[in-house]
Amino acid sequence: MQLSKLEIKGFKSFADKIVINFDEGITGIVGPNGCGKSNIVDAIRWVLGEQKTSALRSEKMENIIFNGSSARSQLQMAEVSLTINNTKNILPTEYSQVTITRRLYRSGDSEYLLNGVVCRLKDITNLFLDTGVASNSYAIIELGMVDDILNDRDNSRRLLFEEAAGISKFKKRKKETLRKLEDTDADLERVEDLLFEIEKNMKSLEKQAKQTEQYYKIKEDYKVKSIDLAKLVVSKQREKFDALTKQVNIETDRKSALVAQLAEREANIEKSKAELIHKEKTLAARQKDINEFVGQIRKYEADKQIKNERLRFLKDRVETLKEQIEQDKKSNERARFSTESLETEKQAALKELADLSEKNEGLKKDYENQKSITYALQGEVDLMRQKFLARQEEYFQIKKAVEIREIQISSFRQEMDRTTSDKSQQSASLVEFEKKLIILQEEINQKTFTLKNSKKKKRI
Repeated sequence: MQLSKLEIKGFKSFADKIVINFDEGITGIVGPNGCGKSNIVDAIRWVLGEQKTSALRSEKMENIIFNGSSARSQLQMAEVSLTINNTKNILPTEYSQVTITRRLYRSGDSEYLLNGVVCRLKDITNLFLDTGVASNSYAIIELGMVDDILNDRDNSRRLLFEEAAGISKFKKRKKETLRKLEDTDADLERVEDLLFEIEKNMKSLEKQAKQTEQYYKIKEDYKVKSIDLAKLVVSKQREKFDALTKQVNIETDRKSALVAQLAEREANIEKSKAELIHKEKTLAARQKDINEFVGQIRKYEADKQIKNERLRFLKDRVETLKEQIEQDKKSNERARFSTESLETEKQAALKELADLSEKNEGLKKDYENQKSITYALQGEVDLMRQKFLARQEEYFQIKKAVEIREIQISSFRQEMDRTTSDKSQQSASLVEFEKKLIILQEEINQKTFTLKNSKKKKRI
């Protein structure tokens, strides 16, 4: 049996898939610190079924998956495959080359494969049981295990000798057998507990069986007695039914006699109704004639009352007309007197109207003259408004020019401040600048004077 090939992908520092071939003549792997030598040993231990995270130098199992770096993201699965040549048939299988694969996903799921077929960890352990190769065997020795063997820490030297002598597999089988015996003893104890519970329940079950037998006996007696009772009840009910049948026949005959009497009385009632209807019709006709006579009497009485009221109204109207004629005669005399006075007032009002007409003509002439004067003044006001707007625009332009000049003065002053440091070279330009400044100051004074005049004109 010889280790042939190791494939690692996503395990610890091996992000990309790497294949290590163990050809003839290779006895070890060397390299600088931190290059991943120990990770190769951990990968072999892990694929052989190592479950302890401390043996893999990790806190938890998912940390063995490549966790990413600054250059690439983390992976979601770690996979290691170990290929062994079985040319000497040391492994109990018919294959000449055996490949063991273990995968772990970041979700926590894991799986084992044997030559590409999914299997259990126990299958892999049983396969290497008599070979001396396992995840905790000394066929794979790392640096820390050498110190443990030399110092004989935790009887590591004895374990090495037992493994070399082939005793470890028997110890393992013994341990498994003892564990099975303990499980069997526990099962036996549970069986005894179940037997005790069954025996305890047997008494109650026997009692229930006796009660059931007594129940069935009582049920049979009840059935017989209930049948007898039913026969007795049926016979009594039959006698009662016969008596009721006779009574029903008697009542039926009585009903027939009553129905005949009822028919005869209904015929008499119908005859009486017909006579009553004829009498009601005669009564209605006579009542109608009476109502007509009463209506005519009431109409005559109403006409008489209306004529009496009209006669009384006409008498009252004659009296009122006589009084009205007397009053009209008196008012006619008063109207003649008021007509004469109104005629004199009319003559005076006509004179006053003529005077007012003359005054009105004069006022109309004055109004026309005043209207023409108003139109002339309105034109002058419009001209003054236009002049005012022009002056205002000129004022704004002058103000804007003054602001521009002030900005120029400030810029010139800034320039003068900058040039004071070099007076010897800029004396000529300084004289010119002062001249320009004097000219600008005169222009500012003129603009200010113009502005003041404009303001005065605007106020006027």
